[in-house]
Amino acid sequence: MYKKILQDIKDEIEPLFEQGQVANYIPALANVNPNKFAMSVYLLDGSYYGIGDIEDKFSIQSISKVFTFTQSMGIYGEELHKRLGLEPSGNPFNSLIRLENEDGIPRNPFINSGAIVLADMLVSKYKKSASDEILKYIKNVSDNDDILYNEAVYKSEKVSGYRNYALVNMMKSFKNIKNHTADVMSTYFKHCSIEMNTKELSRSMLFLANHGIDPITNKKFLTSSQSKRVSAVMLTCGHYDASGDFAFRVGLPGKSGVGGGIVAIIPGKMSVCVYSPKLNSKGNSLIGTKALELFTTKTGLSIF
Repeated sequence: MYKKILQDIKDEIEPLFEQGQVANYIPALANVNPNKFAMSVYLLDGSYYGIGDIEDKFSIQSISKVFTFTQSMGIYGEELHKRLGLEPSGNPFNSLIRLENEDGIPRNPFINSGAIVLADMLVSKYKKSASDEILKYIKNVSDNDDILYNEAVYKSEKVSGYRNYALVNMMKSFKNIKNHTADVMSTYFKHCSIEMNTKELSRSMLFLANHGIDPITNKKFLTSSQSKRVSAVMLTCGHYDASGDFAFRVGLPGKSGVGGGIVAIIPGKMSVCVYSPKLNSKGNSLIGTKALELFTTKTGLSIF
């Protein structure tokens, strides 16, 4: 069934390849092939279905924020909420306006400022090895040791991320950043530069689809309650100021990245990842969003 559905989706999204544009504000991402498409589905029993360029790795960018959020939640628990909120932002992912009005407390962990606070908390925990520990965690939840950073993307973001530097310095002025900003931003840019493909990403989200426990390895990463809360934040905040529209059209907890990837979960059933690098006006994969909308329509699977 899923094999045919994925083929039908691939056929139906063909006309959309003329729309959208790649994330050209990050120089290393401006030159990606705009016509790539891949979609992967992993069921809790380990069954896998994929179509398109499923072996091609891409920069996961803000999808990495799901990992730093779950990793930090496993370490700090409710302490997280003293330094960042859990509400939709209603503003672009790199906005400074609301951050200043709310005394340097980010609205949620998935906008840039929120993920920078998470990076700061992980630096507090792991010091100079924070980036290594984040990568180790992602390898662990993915059950895959072949995941790496893209050095070119990391360096590109490090020299061009002026607005992100503005965010960290503003939060530092409100005393919501505890470590040296250079260490925090290096950690942040590094986890955004991690490369994975759709097969790897869909595999990595199985623990969230299974209440915090990897259904294949049986490793526990979160409690059931924590996993539920992560899914809730993915639903309400995972697509920035288009999160409501994504929930309306797709009906799944999900997280996008400006590299063109989107992950989504169907609790108790499966995880899904789609990749297409051309973005819509809100910074989310244009074709990826449509593909997931078609998937939930054709399967009848959503949380609603």
